[in-house]
Amino acid sequence: MILVTGVSGALGGLILDGLAAVGGLDVVAGTRSGDGPTARRIDFDDPASLSEGFKGVDVLVFVSAGYAEDDVVFARHGAVVDAAAAAGVRHVIYTSLAGSGDLMTIALPHRWTEARLAAAPFEVTVLRNGLYAEVPVGLAAAGAESAAATGFFAAALGTGRVSVVAKQDLADVAVRVAAETQHDLAGTGRGRHAGRTYELEGVTALGGQDIAEVLTGALGRTVEYRAIPLFDTRAALAGSGLEPYQITHTISLFSNAIAGVLEARDTDLTTLLPAEPRPVHDLVVEAVEAGGYRSQSVKTVSSR
Repeated sequence: MILVTGVSGALGGLILDGLAAVGGLDVVAGTRSGDGPTARRIDFDDPASLSEGFKGVDVLVFVSAGYAEDDVVFARHGAVVDAAAAAGVRHVIYTSLAGSGDLMTIALPHRWTEARLAAAPFEVTVLRNGLYAEVPVGLAAAGAESAAATGFFAAALGTGRVSVVAKQDLADVAVRVAAETQHDLAGTGRGRHAGRTYELEGVTALGGQDIAEVLTGALGRTVEYRAIPLFDTRAALAGSGLEPYQITHTISLFSNAIAGVLEARDTDLTTLLPAEPRPVHDLVVEAVEAGGYRSQSVKTVSSR
């Protein structure tokens, strides 16, 4: 049996759908509420739910539980590892953070979790996911209106570029690894992915100038990129309604981009995907168009 945690989230939901489409697999959904018939209750903040929810599970697809302060994530992930070991789970597949993000503030809980998993009695595969394409997508969508009015796109990216990947590509890799692991456990007993750490960095890096070019095509007018200081960005985020830890992580991402360390050097993504990675430029264009901005030159920009 394969259990996928966090299926109410975007990545977990995509993984669950992908596994369901494979056919011949016994796949179970895990959600915080869990209604029983269609989903088991897997609440990372309630260890008792984990002990019960992991019963009979061979392969656990452990989608990381971010969106909290580090100490909360430590407690959640530690509870998952302990419960999986107690329940006799044979193989855990964990969605972590790519190596290019090692200096980001979100990296510590991931590396801590990887160490806890490595010391556990079950087999482990670590999927070090690259940063989601939603990063430049969100920046482009948010900046489209201002760019349309002023001709400028402003962001705290400096001259740095960020390697990003489509979330569906990451889900497709997780589906492949989980399905093959379940198949191997039914045969040889030790999966081909056991003990492996895969770097799933995006193959395309985007920076402020790249986003400005997408906006140029979408708006039908020249848009120039302007790098803005982190101080101004922090001030703007302070009034955005974000939680303090979310502001910390956002500033960390921008700071790492400015330092030029978020551009990937190597990736296992192309080896594990059945086809070429999805073009992230297209995702940015689609987001801008969804906001009502479109011109005939969009297709030219997205095909770069």
